[in-house]
Amino acid sequence: MLIMKKAISILSVLLIFSSCKKYLEVQPQLQVDQSQAIVDAGTAATAANGLLNTLASNSYYGSNFQALSYLSGGDIQWTGSQADPSEITKHITSATNGYVQSAWTAIYKTISQANYVLDKVPGIKDPLFTTAQRNQYLGEAYFIRALAYFDLARGWGGVQLVLKPTYSSTDNTNIPRSSLADTYAQVLKDLNAAEALVPTTLNRNRVSVKTVQALKARYYLYQKQWADAEQYATLVINDTNYGLVSPYSSFFANNAVATKESVFELAYSSSNTNGHSNWWLPPALGGRREWAPNDALVALLNDPTVGGNRSALIARTAAPGNLWYGQMYYRTPVGTDPAYVIRIAELYFIRSEARAYQGKLIGTGSAQEDLNAVRARAGILPSTAATLSDILLALEKERQVEFPFESDRWFNLVRTDRAQTVLSLPDKHLYLFPIPYNETLVDPNLAGTNRNPGY
Repeated sequence: MLIMKKAISILSVLLIFSSCKKYLEVQPQLQVDQSQAIVDAGTAATAANGLLNTLASNSYYGSNFQALSYLSGGDIQWTGSQADPSEITKHITSATNGYVQSAWTAIYKTISQANYVLDKVPGIKDPLFTTAQRNQYLGEAYFIRALAYFDLARGWGGVQLVLKPTYSSTDNTNIPRSSLADTYAQVLKDLNAAEALVPTTLNRNRVSVKTVQALKARYYLYQKQWADAEQYATLVINDTNYGLVSPYSSFFANNAVATKESVFELAYSSSNTNGHSNWWLPPALGGRREWAPNDALVALLNDPTVGGNRSALIARTAAPGNLWYGQMYYRTPVGTDPAYVIRIAELYFIRSEARAYQGKLIGTGSAQEDLNAVRARAGILPSTAATLSDILLALEKERQVEFPFESDRWFNLVRTDRAQTVLSLPDKHLYLFPIPYNETLVDPNLAGTNRNPGY
């Protein structure tokens, strides 16, 4: 792969020039030489923070990776003139698409940095470096690598598993693509390693045991291991540090951060910003409004029987424009809004689906009960869905209005094999994004028949 053809510094600046003419970068405070980067307690802390910043970069959770889901899921329209995002909304994404390239590159850079932490931290000899710190940084690296491979698996299928750091141009070459099953197996292996290392102490911006358990619940949902999905979702739901906050907007409105709603959210600052508000807000509020809710989503959110108080997600500009826009990302300084990776509402939906497939449809401890917990928070009446098929459809519709501006709907429609029906896709090869063209040029393991079919 292209990123593995270079000796990539763990904390070097990566600039990607996207088709939207916008530079996406890892923050400059991370510019230190790789070979000297992790040698003591202080540089280990810098590396761990840098790894979180890479996960939060604009090419990953700060913007572009999430945009692949927003623009693919059928609820968000592209109002700009650039070809790349327009391709995604129309489901004619090409292998030269800049969003696809930048997201792929950023995910592998995140994996690369996790690998450096995992390689260097165990050998640190520093009396100020405690065992707890060592375990925390290693556990976070395992978790973030697991999340990165999870995102690659659900976006591109089986991928190349790079598990060692890249110190020279000859490292990590000639790695074949793994199967989807083997890619997910690596995710679980890393999650198991992380769970044994990270602290139990609550921290919504770092990785704790509950963070790992939440991603495990999502992992088991994707694997259709219903009992395990229910078990791990319950471990998080039953922790009183987490809960559905009311009304719905409480987790993001009025500059709220790190509420009980968040299991894992990425924090930003004026020196480490994300690009969400730039794309969602209208020009009158300092943005470009090139991602916007379409008419169908606006109608759903404004329907008091469907959206309920989730209508707070959207607002409309004054006449004569009268343009609807997303207002989840809005803060001053610009770009300091959190990125939400896992919220407690998702755990309720995971457990609801897992219980439904196990026949726990109605009553106490049921799929219906979990579904209605989220509906109650939105201020809408309980669902009467009582059969497996009805509950699954209700969950699909509920996710649509609960997470419209988070990277959820597209991947769940693909996971449940509903994307073709719901979005009228011509072919299921579109369930996967293309391997970026630049990668196929330099790596035969990604070229030819190793490409994703249909691209």
